[in-house]
Amino acid sequence: MRIMAFDYGTKRIGIAVTDPLQIIATALTTVHPADIWNFLSAYMQSERISVFVVGMPLQMSGEASESAQHVVGFVRKLKKTYPDIDVAEVDERFTSKLASQVIAQSGKKKKDRQDKALVDTVAATIILQTYMNSKSF
Repeated sequence: MRIMAFDYGTKRIGIAVTDPLQIIATALTTVHPADIWNFLSAYMQSERISVFVVGMPLQMSGEASESAQHVVGFVRKLKKTYPDIDVAEVDERFTSKLASQVIAQSGKKKKDRQDKALVDTVAATIILQTYMNSKSF
């Protein structure tokens, strides 16, 4: 079974998954929020997910940020739609900035580093890796 992570945004949702042995986190895709439920339904017809990991946007103080309300709604619907799959939340502060740095260090051109969809999938991968590290696989 795989673990799937989300970097939720109102314009795009970055998605990452593990391999079936839950060893490697890999960027999967980005999906428009309006399309996420159809995407999940189709994906889960061929793959099994054990945990959904959702990046929770927090302020420096640790309080929920303004955008957190959208993420909370997404988490609520995930739990309702897939009640048999655990949902974990991970602090996503700095993941987009870190994702941009990772992309820059990979040797990508500036144009690629500004590709918001790429940044979102890398951010989702960082969220997933953070979760995996916290579970000491």
